[in-house]
Parts: sequence; C-alpha cells; structure tokens
Amino acid sequence: MNLKVNNNPLEDEAIYILREVAGQFEKPAILFSGGKDSITLVRLAQKAFYPARIPFPLLHIDTGHNFPETIAFRDKLVKELDLELHVHYVQDNIDAGIVKEEKGKYASRNSLQTESLLQAIEKHGFDACIGGARRDEEKARAKERFFSVRDDFGQWDEKNQRPEVFDMLNGKIDFGQNVRVFPISNWTELDVWSYIQQEKIAIPSIYFAHKRKVFERDGLIWSAHDEYVYREKNELVTEKIVRFRTVGDMSCTAAVESLAFTIDQVVEEIKNSNLSERGARIDDKRSEAAMEKRKQQGYF
Repeated sequence: MNLKVNNNPLEDEAIYILREVAGQFEKPAILFSGGKDSITLVRLAQKAFYPARIPFPLLHIDTGHNFPETIAFRDKLVKELDLELHVHYVQDNIDAGIVKEEKGKYASRNSLQTESLLQAIEKHGFDACIGGARRDEEKARAKERFFSVRDDFGQWDEKNQRPEVFDMLNGKIDFGQNVRVFPISNWTELDVWSYIQQEKIAIPSIYFAHKRKVFERDGLIWSAHDEYVYREKNELVTEKIVRFRTVGDMSCTAAVESLAFTIDQVVEEIKNSNLSERGARIDDKRSEAAMEKRKQQGYF
C-alpha cells in the first residue's frame, strides 16, 4: 500500500483540509457510502495521519437498498484498517413512521437519508462530517465551500457561507451548528479515477464491467433486483455486460454498458465519455434544483 505523499496539488490540498478538520473540530466523522469518492477520502486520511490510525469514525447512512457488493466492501475495509463504523438505517425511520417511503416507478430512498443523517449527527455529537462531494458533479455541489456551515436544524444556506481565501479555513461554529467538509471539492471524476489508478486502491467490483440481469427504462439500464427496484411487467429482463459509474440507492442508480474490466480501461472510458457521472442518477433529474433542495433540508 502506497502511503507516501506524492507531488500532487489535489492530494496536498485534501490532506491539508483533513488535518485542519482534526485541528479545528472536536468530533469529526467521514461520511462513507462505499463509493469511489468516499474510498478515496479514506486513503487520503490514511496519508494525512500516517503512521497513526485514522482519527475519524466512518458514518454510513444505509438506505437498505444498497448494492450487496458495496456493503461487503465496506465491511472488509473497516476490518482491514481497524476503523470505527457507525451505521444508521433509513428503514428504522420508515418503520417508526418518521419518514414515508416513496412508491412507484421512480421511487427512491435517497431523500429519506436526510433525517437519518441529522439523527446520527445529534446522537454522536459530530461537529464536522467529511464528505466526498465534488464541484463538478452537479450545480448545487459547485456552490459549496470546503467548510460548509449548517445551522442547528442541519440546513444549508448557500448565501450565508464564509469566504475561503488564501487557504484559510474557519471552523468556528456556534452551539448546535455543524460543518460539512469536502476535501476533494476541486477534483473531477477523472481525477478520482486517476488517483485510484495511481494508488492501486481497491474498489467494489460493480465499478468494473460484469454480466448482470438488467432491464431498460427511459434509455437507462437498471439492475433487475425486484425486491428493491420497481419494474413493470412489460420491462423485460435481459443479461448485459455493464458497470456502474456511481454507487447510490439501487432503485435510482443506473448502469452503463461497458467493456472496462480493469482500472486502466475505466480511466480510458471516462476520458472519452460524453455522459456525466450523475447522468445515471435518476433522482437528480426530478427537477432543475432537486439536489439543491435536498441540501437545504440537510442532505449531504
């Protein structure tokens, strides 16, 4: 495993931010989904604090509709690196009647994660949550600072954020507030993949081409997992060689046809792709401001 800090401005910036989090906050956590961005954060945290153990626990908000490969990878990583893991389940809030599950063709549990996240922050007293969001992903993401202050209701006001000039990061918060931290804000999807390639970082197998039972809807390819993914009777199941560019709730994350079986092939595919990564996330397409509204309510 390569834990040497390289001459990479993006890596340097991310490590600086992670060390600032450790210095300025009392109880931070890494928001972990099992996706490539949060896995990259874990590697960066290893480098930031090596040879010490990563000083932050992982926090996973589990929708219950995760890809099994992702959960298996998460548990393996936690065991290998001796990490502390907190998991909060959306299903618990559905069962308690706190949130209502969507039904039908475009149902998703993604928006239901907000309540579970806010509960986890309050229960564990986290004052900073480190996420893998990048500014190139979506317009609302592009408005984020490295240190994004949330009020005592967990809400985000994009017009009331602190300037960040000359790499000065202000982590001072009032009682009840917390901060979302985005160390890889300035990275692109290709930057992340190139870093994974360079560092030889292990990632879940669904990121590579594999044969899978799928069906098509609205020009997108969906995993034929009838327990989690709504499928109409006329939507026929076939087998295709596909991979996933992003890992989210299975019910709203589409695959792409691909023959990228290795990390080198994935990097080349991303270089030549005209489709954005979030183009395979149907919940982002609900409205022009879908992501921004969720963030204002306390989403990641």
